[in-house]
Amino acid sequence: MNRLTRVKLTGFKSIREMDLRLGNLTVLIGANGAGKSNLTSLFQMLNHAMSGHLRVHVAERGRAKSFLHHGPAHTQQVAVDLEYECEQGTNLYHARLGFAAGDSLIFTDETVAFRRGDQREADAPESLGVGHTESLLKQAGEEGNETALFAYNSLSRWRFYQFHDTSATAGIRLGRSMRDSDYLRHDGSNLAAYLQRLLRTEPDCYRKIIETIRLAAPFFDDFDLEPLVDSPDEVMLNWHAAGDDYPYGAHQLSDGTLRFMALATLLLQPTGNMPSLVVIDEPELGLHPYALGLLGSMVRAVTESVQVIMATQSVSLVDEFEPSDIVVVEQRDGQSTFERLDTIGLSGWLDAYSVSELWEKNVIGGRPRR
Repeated sequence: MNRLTRVKLTGFKSIREMDLRLGNLTVLIGANGAGKSNLTSLFQMLNHAMSGHLRVHVAERGRAKSFLHHGPAHTQQVAVDLEYECEQGTNLYHARLGFAAGDSLIFTDETVAFRRGDQREADAPESLGVGHTESLLKQAGEEGNETALFAYNSLSRWRFYQFHDTSATAGIRLGRSMRDSDYLRHDGSNLAAYLQRLLRTEPDCYRKIIETIRLAAPFFDDFDLEPLVDSPDEVMLNWHAAGDDYPYGAHQLSDGTLRFMALATLLLQPTGNMPSLVVIDEPELGLHPYALGLLGSMVRAVTESVQVIMATQSVSLVDEFEPSDIVVVEQRDGQSTFERLDTIGLSGWLDAYSVSELWEKNVIGGRPRR
């Protein structure tokens, strides 16, 4: 599995400086406002940059001033360095985004480099250009730059997921075109269309999703994913209860059940459909403790083939993972810090307490602080 192994970041939102090494699973814990979501939003931003939508993404989220640490009067640029391991060695991607007229961001530097497995130093960086407003990785890859092509293919397959919006007008509860089924969207708004595709093309996978949902919601039997009578191109997330032929709608599902359905679909879909990196923001919202255990099992299983970064506030959920997977995020002196748990230094504590207990006792940090 090609894997993102290191992220170095300066000048981004609450993150003045960060150097974080990643494994197959990284679980971010910390108080509200510590900076967990700021880090996960970095992956969103870079993914949008791969599709040529960086300017729109920045404009929709408060413009450049909202992305620069303490604003442009204090920080004029964001710099990010990524290291990606593959069989032959390590691919290096560097981007520097500077504050520009119109409260926008432009690339003041964008480079790629490669370090072979038997080399200590990387080859000289190859510049992709200066002054452009959208990433040139795709263009460089199409022109034969293999390192740029690798980086583009990896970053363009990142996906950020947050299933918080389950309101009456949320897309996940409404009809959706059956053609919108290439991948599960970030908010689950095309869940019905995507499940219909899996039912048609991956029936074994679909059955596994159904069986897992039943564990968390025993009243549930199956989905009814027939096209709508008055709109044959659309499908809705209709369903049947166990022992009941009456058709129910998505509006008759609780928020937590609906979110669990989306999470199960995301984490149990065929490996070939999965993103290269899955970023999930606070998946525990509205879930019963038993459902949290199921979520933990699914996350652990999927990380055998896919890399996952997850931010959580749940003390129950953190106990589903190894202490070495946990990164504590704190706000200190106006900036976010990221520290992976020192399992050796905490060995005595971990012999007697769970990670959640140490979190609640403030032994490992991650609690509100002034």
